[in-house]
Amino acid sequence: LLARALPALTPREAEVLHWLTEGKRDAEIARVLGVRPHTASTHVKNLLAKLHVETRLAAAAVGLRARG
Repeated sequence: LLARALPALTPREAEVLHWLTEGKRDAEIARVLGVRPHTASTHVKNLLAKLHVETRLAAAAVGLRARG
């Protein structure tokens, strides 16, 4: 369902979107994923662009709607 409702996300982008829906900040996402905060921030920026939204909150809303 998530894959059909969203543009083609990479597995990492889908993971980042999950953590955004959980309210995590970039530094928290970085810790969970085992990457640098800058890398997590880049993933978030790429995800926002791919979802055509401007904010993390809007991305999280898209992710939650896609979950059903």
